[in-house]
Amino acid sequence: MSAAQTQKEGSEGGWGCLEALGLSQKELVLAEALQMEYDALSRLRQDKTTASSQTGPRPTSQNRSKTPVASIERPRPTPSQPVPAPLAGGALLRGLSGSDPSLNQPGGSRAPPPPVKEPLYILDSPELTKIHDSPGSGSGNPLPPPSSSENPFLPPRGSTMPRDVNLFTPDVDQPKVTSTELNYDNINESLSRLNESRQGPRGRRANGDQSGKPVARSKTLPPQVPPRTYVPVPKSNKNQRRVSADPVSLSSRMNGFGYELFQVSEERDEEVAAFLSRCPVCPSGSSTVDLLIYQTLCYAQDDLDHLDVDDYLLKVCGHDEFLHNSQTLAGLEFVLQCLKFDWDIRLFLTKRSAISTELARTKEDDETASTMNHSILLQERPIKQTVTREALTLLLDTFHNEAESFLLSEVELSLHVERLVQSVKALCSSLAAVETPDVTSALSQLPACPCRLQPKVLKDASVLAVRENREKVVEKLTAAILDLVELYCSTFNANFHTTPQSHCCTAPVQEAGVVTNVLSFNVYAAHRIPITWAASYEGFFLSCSLTHGGAELCAPQHTSKQSVSKYLFHLVVWDQRVCFPVQINQLPRESQLTVTLYASALPPPGGAEEKGKQRRSIEALGWVTMPLFNFRHVLTCGRKLLGLWPSTPGSGNARSSSPNFSQPDSVILQVDFPTSSFEVRFSTPPPADFCPQYDFSRLDTISQIQLTSDDKRLLWEKKAFCQAEAAALPLVLSSAPCWQWACLPDIYALLRQWACLGHLDALGLLHASFPDQELRRTAVQWMDSISDPELLDFLPQLVQALKYECYLDSSLVRFLLRRAIGDVRIAHYLFWLLKDNLQDSQFSARYQHLLAALLCCVGRGLREEFDRQCWLVSILAVVAQKVRDATLSNRQCVLREGLEEMKQFFSVNSSCRLPLNPALLVRGINIQSCSFFNSNAVPLKLSFQNLDPLGENINVIFKSGDDLRQDMLTLQIIRIMNKIWIQEGLDMRMVIFKCFSTGRGRGMVEMIPQADTLRKIQVEHGVTGSFKDRPLADWLQKHNPTDEQYDKAVENFIYSCAGCCVATYILGICDRHNDNIMLKTSGHMFHIDFGKFLGHAQMFGNIKRDRAPFVFTSDMAYVINGGDKPSSRFHDFVDLCCEAYNLIRKHAHLFLNLLGLMLSCGIPELSDLEDLKYVYDALRPHESEADATMYFTRLIESSLGSVATKLNFFIHNLAQMKFASSEERPTLSFAPRVHTAKSDGLIRNLYICRHIRTASKGYAFVVKVERENQQEVLLVQRTFEEFHELHSKLRLIFPSSKLPNFPSRFVIGRSRGEATADRRKDELNGYVWHLIHAAPEVAQCDLVYTFFHPLPRDERPGTISWSPVSGKELGEVKLSISYKNDKLFIMVMHIRGLQPLQDGTDPDPYVKLYLLPDPQKTSKRKTKAARRTCNPTYNEMLVYERIPRGDLNQRVIHLRVLGDGAFWENTLLGETFIPLKRLIPGQHWVDWHQLGTARKHERL
Repeated sequence: MSAAQTQKEGSEGGWGCLEALGLSQKELVLAEALQMEYDALSRLRQDKTTASSQTGPRPTSQNRSKTPVASIERPRPTPSQPVPAPLAGGALLRGLSGSDPSLNQPGGSRAPPPPVKEPLYILDSPELTKIHDSPGSGSGNPLPPPSSSENPFLPPRGSTMPRDVNLFTPDVDQPKVTSTELNYDNINESLSRLNESRQGPRGRRANGDQSGKPVARSKTLPPQVPPRTYVPVPKSNKNQRRVSADPVSLSSRMNGFGYELFQVSEERDEEVAAFLSRCPVCPSGSSTVDLLIYQTLCYAQDDLDHLDVDDYLLKVCGHDEFLHNSQTLAGLEFVLQCLKFDWDIRLFLTKRSAISTELARTKEDDETASTMNHSILLQERPIKQTVTREALTLLLDTFHNEAESFLLSEVELSLHVERLVQSVKALCSSLAAVETPDVTSALSQLPACPCRLQPKVLKDASVLAVRENREKVVEKLTAAILDLVELYCSTFNANFHTTPQSHCCTAPVQEAGVVTNVLSFNVYAAHRIPITWAASYEGFFLSCSLTHGGAELCAPQHTSKQSVSKYLFHLVVWDQRVCFPVQINQLPRESQLTVTLYASALPPPGGAEEKGKQRRSIEALGWVTMPLFNFRHVLTCGRKLLGLWPSTPGSGNARSSSPNFSQPDSVILQVDFPTSSFEVRFSTPPPADFCPQYDFSRLDTISQIQLTSDDKRLLWEKKAFCQAEAAALPLVLSSAPCWQWACLPDIYALLRQWACLGHLDALGLLHASFPDQELRRTAVQWMDSISDPELLDFLPQLVQALKYECYLDSSLVRFLLRRAIGDVRIAHYLFWLLKDNLQDSQFSARYQHLLAALLCCVGRGLREEFDRQCWLVSILAVVAQKVRDATLSNRQCVLREGLEEMKQFFSVNSSCRLPLNPALLVRGINIQSCSFFNSNAVPLKLSFQNLDPLGENINVIFKSGDDLRQDMLTLQIIRIMNKIWIQEGLDMRMVIFKCFSTGRGRGMVEMIPQADTLRKIQVEHGVTGSFKDRPLADWLQKHNPTDEQYDKAVENFIYSCAGCCVATYILGICDRHNDNIMLKTSGHMFHIDFGKFLGHAQMFGNIKRDRAPFVFTSDMAYVINGGDKPSSRFHDFVDLCCEAYNLIRKHAHLFLNLLGLMLSCGIPELSDLEDLKYVYDALRPHESEADATMYFTRLIESSLGSVATKLNFFIHNLAQMKFASSEERPTLSFAPRVHTAKSDGLIRNLYICRHIRTASKGYAFVVKVERENQQEVLLVQRTFEEFHELHSKLRLIFPSSKLPNFPSRFVIGRSRGEATADRRKDELNGYVWHLIHAAPEVAQCDLVYTFFHPLPRDERPGTISWSPVSGKELGEVKLSISYKNDKLFIMVMHIRGLQPLQDGTDPDPYVKLYLLPDPQKTSKRKTKAARRTCNPTYNEMLVYERIPRGDLNQRVIHLRVLGDGAFWENTLLGETFIPLKRLIPGQHWVDWHQLGTARKHERL
């Protein structure tokens, strides 16, 4: 009886009673699945065990089983041991830690699991069937759901093109694992019902544990959640994630968490202090253990009654990574990579209690007071320290002493005045070299002295002879200095204050929306003017502008032009009032004031005539931006000091709203805002009560780069019709005429009523053009449902979006900190991203505070781990610099000496995680395996020892001197493209590797094993190998000797090459030489080193080196076609490219959002809208899929026909010859590995016995190889070209005098004739005889023995080469036909299987169409002619207009394929008649049509 029958009989009575116990329907379904599986496993075990096995332990299996893992037998372990067990139902796994939060919090390595007997790995058998999964079966959707529409101009997936490696196929309902002994169909049905009942990707059970369940459920926290001191909450709410981004009040935080995170008493900056007091700490919900562990325990344990499944975890071998139930097995990146490259998937079963929780936040962390100042001081770029209290006290004492002496002086008054002024100057110099007007006014009552000659001074010194007058001066001067100290303390983060801070809470508040006064302020002066400016510029003036989201609110206002003055210091004094024609109630809350300092450059020295002719150029010298409303939404008032940022070209589109006080010599602008007895506060208005909404099916397409003013006005008028289009919200909001207080209720009502945006669309609301806090809070709230793995995909953009936040404390900051607390991987990458952005001078202060907040939140364990990683990176950076500075011959020695310091590092630290991936835990470094690459930056190739004994060594590349941020961004975009393709059911076999920047100019890159650059492959055929067609095909055949292996490698090559073509074209990746493209032995092609992108081509003088749209050369087409002639496989390649291109075009807004958020990251080639426009133009979102298909087909033809690409490869080959190492021995292009005389045995005799015909119509020579002490005679087949390659490689090692003469390659007549083959056989016999009898160093060298070592092809005579797959005898044509708006569209796509001409040459085919009936032959349409091919590709659209719909049934397409001949003599190659009765208007008819027999010649 099957498990399904057992379940059917017992379902009504056996499980029905459990509903009375309070079990939910979901739990009953899960119990059914578990019981069915357990019954099946029990019967299987009974069938395979003997009677004695029931009373004693089963015999131990000594060898790894090659049978299905369900039948593996093993001794019964004790429940206390971690049990590694084979996997028997991998597809039933509902969750796998893709973001690996578990790696997660308990993922430490300090306490490895105890050893067990006979460790068996899970999924380590290569015979296991691959796991398929549907796009919707995962617990979280990393990308939007696939569209139901298919490309009408491409074949249906799976109909004409096998895709047996697709991981996500739309027609699969549930993941399944095929087994020859177990049937899990019923289990999958139950799981399907269970999955349908789940409410969301983060859904959890609401009920607690209850008795009577067949599988025990634990109340313990999941491995990724650290133990905390939370106050218990009701069970019904413990699993709910808080989605609101509202600020957490102090009372709720104390009640919910029971502790404070920070001490803020030391923080003088009010905004920073307020931010610290509200940093979020949110716990993650509990999770259950997946069914997979229960299945594994079924094989390892006989008695499951006393086992709790939650006590066990599955760990990825070699990675500090654990599985959990938030993802399917096929959704884990590690598993996908194993399936892609046919690697074993090895998992290890261990107990939860054995996992180290060293990275978790502990109870001690909760109880320990944390301060951000301490964390800030630990950073590499600490905030600049201000003047200390002790130094200022000393200066004030000096001033008071001098003032006292001045008061008591009766004689030598000028000397006392000089000393008093000097003390004031010293005080002002320590206080940022600022001289306020009060100080100037007080000093002007003193007579002139050498240190102060300007401006107005007291001319009559006799006035000071009266003591009362001197007292008035000192009193005024003292008050001015105290005011300056107070101003300094309120501006800088000083550790002192003049008086105790006391904030009046009863100050009256006035709403900004009712204040009708215009905005005005007074500009006094610019302090700390460099002395060089006084000699280089004149006519200094200020330009003041009001902006909101980058848009100006009114025309800029300018001050008068002034020159540099010399008071105590050099400064420019305006003392002018600036008034804007804007009322305060018209100001948006996020309004910013930008002040730019301009000056006219002085002409160079010369005659007066020359000076008059020269035009004075005005230059921007500095700028500063500040919000008009502070973080409490109160209008700025009082005196402010603003440090100017230097004006530098290419600084990005984001401007810091903080003044520049990080540079000690920055110019400081003094601005006085009006003060009043009340606060002007901007309160968030409630949404309007009424917001119209209308149905409107469609909206005209609008450019996503820029909107004209008319577009904006029209779109805002039609906003009520657009609410059904969720993705249109960013466009609608960007068209809002204003964001002032009176307009916000309507905007907020629209925002509240709008359909909820997906998290991908919500990214568009985080741009700099949307500064409104309520809008950004809503966008973050919409993003809260994003899964942890997908959040990692967009984390770099979110970190950059922090620059666009108006204030330090924001919903986005809290969101990132909250998610970092719940997942180690997010915390890890967030740490390094924040640390990398510390180099941005404008935003360094903000990122310092955010980084310090992260370090406070994560706890001591993770902080110490980050310290170890920083130490590791600093050591590697020093070593890399030493290696780069050393000479080429000494670099390896310098590298090994430098890496000796790594031994000391690992002697102090037992382990360390690599910044590249927190799951990579290393315990040492293999110095002997480390080397370097001979490129300009001299990257280091490092081999680390894996802490996991079950894992292999970890190889990475460390780069120093290269900015890897652009590589990071490019690989991120390609990774997202790959996910889109996979979710749409199209696996392009892309090789995705990790690259991470650990600071400006340094970072780590993942190494891909078993891969070579195209240059290394091509130069095996000589320096001109880039011009030859066979190198790639020969290399793949060398590493894939069997037909099955080679066909699989070619298939991988076709898919990955198509993906690379699409990705590199869209991103405009340039500098594509053959050292930047790599090929794996499995056939996967991928690109590396993305130093040029977005169309910024590498230049050779004034010539662009990248002339083709993308790299697609004839040697790549040779692999695809299976030869030098086009085949039907090339059609598949074109269709793949066009389909992949159209799938990415559907997500154009996503990629524009991702790149747009990175405009401020500092990458030179991504700095303005023109760079975004390149991607927009490449995606062509305004075109139809048919037009895009034709466009990309032309790009393929252009790339394939480009000679510049091969020439670029050849030039690079020549340039890299200087880096060629003399130790590198030449190898044979067709031999997969090197063989020696020692390994194969000495060759006694060689004789060429005959020649045979090959499939490529050439000849191969059969060589009889006799070896000493071996009776068997071997026969190997080698072509004349391969003999010539052997001789050429021998000449690179030995002088010509030691080598025999090689027969001439040039022959008169046909080189492939049999007479030539006979003559060459005799000549080659003489050559091999002299070769084997040459000097021992020649005759016994590795090249000779590798050449005569048998290859797999030698076992199949006559199979030296392969021939293209021929099509059907008469040929077929592929058309895409559609009808719309009285127009008939016919796309001629491909033709396959045409017959050669009578002389044996391939025709130049083209297609001619007639739409019958057509007695006058006016409906003739034709395509262009393809050259010399029997399998042409066209993708050309032929259109017939004014075709009534009623006439379709009577119309017939007459299609003729003709060969373009000389003198207008065209050969009819085939024809067909296609009735249009089958055509359904509005749909696309894509099909192959059989061609009829060619009957005649036609003269045109």
